[in-house]
Amino acid sequence: MKHRNTIFVEDCEILSHEAYDGDQYIMRVHAPKIAAKANPGSFAHLTVHPLRPMRRPISIMRVNKKLGWVDFLYKKLGEGTALLAEREVGEKINIMGPIGKAFEIKPERKRPLLIGGGVGMPPMVFIAEACQQEGGYDPLVILGSEVPFPFTTKPSEIMVPGIPDGVIAAMPLLDDWGIASRLASLQGYAGTYEGYVTDLARHWLKALTDEQRNEVEIYSCGPHPMLEAVAKLAKEFDLPCQVSLEEFMACAVGGCAGCVVEVQTEDGPAMKRVCVDGPVFDAYSVFT
Repeated sequence: MKHRNTIFVEDCEILSHEAYDGDQYIMRVHAPKIAAKANPGSFAHLTVHPLRPMRRPISIMRVNKKLGWVDFLYKKLGEGTALLAEREVGEKINIMGPIGKAFEIKPERKRPLLIGGGVGMPPMVFIAEACQQEGGYDPLVILGSEVPFPFTTKPSEIMVPGIPDGVIAAMPLLDDWGIASRLASLQGYAGTYEGYVTDLARHWLKALTDEQRNEVEIYSCGPHPMLEAVAKLAKEFDLPCQVSLEEFMACAVGGCAGCVVEVQTEDGPAMKRVCVDGPVFDAYSVFT
C-alpha cells in the first residue's frame, strides 16, 4: 500500500494557541510522529472536539522534527473550526497525518515563486523554510489576504527587483530567515500591493532575465479562482507550476471519494482524490 506506515494518529498536546484578527488562529501541537514525516504541502485531519467525530483538514505551516512540534494556521468559518478555536493550551487533540502528496522542490529551479492566498499561506511558509534549510535557493514569497494578515507586518529589509515602489510590507518570520516576501491585498493595508497576488508576481517575473526566469517554478495554494489565475500566469511565462487544491473532505484518506476533481492525464480525463492523489497537482493538469 502506497500510504502504509506514512500516516499516524496521535493524541497531541496543544503547546500554544494564538488568535489573530480576521478570526484566524495559529496552533502549535506536540506531534512528533507527524512532524517527522511531514513535507511542504502535507496536511492533517484534526478532531475539533471530543463530541464531534467529523475531523477537519488543515494544512501544515511549520514543523520541527527535532522538537516534534507542528504549527497549523486556520480560519474560523463554521461550527467545526469555531469549536477548534475554543481549545486551550495543555489540552489534548487527536490528529491524523501527515496526509497527501506534497510539493516537489526541484534542485534545478533555484528561484521558487511561492504564492499563497488566505488559508493557502501555510504551505508557502513550509516550502520557504525547507528551501532555507536546504540552502542554495532564492525564493520569493507573495502572500495575499482580504482580512488582516495573521502576523504583524514589517517593512522588509530585503530588496526585490521589479517590485513597485512602496510595496515593502513583509512577513517578519520570512524576513528573519533572509527570505524575500511581499504582501498583496485590495484592502489598502500599509505597504501592501493594491491588487492581486498574480499582478504583483507579474511585476517580478517581467524584471527577471531569461536566464533567471528559467530557474523559476511556481508553487501555489489558495482559493480556486486564485489558483486558476496563477495557472494562467504560469502559462503566460511558460513556467512549471504546482498547485495545492482546497476541497471539502470527509475521511481524508481516500476511502470516501468525496473530494474528487477532474484531472487531465496522458490517458485522458480522470477523477482524482484531492486527499491522497493530491492535494498537490501539476497546474496544467487541473486548469487547461
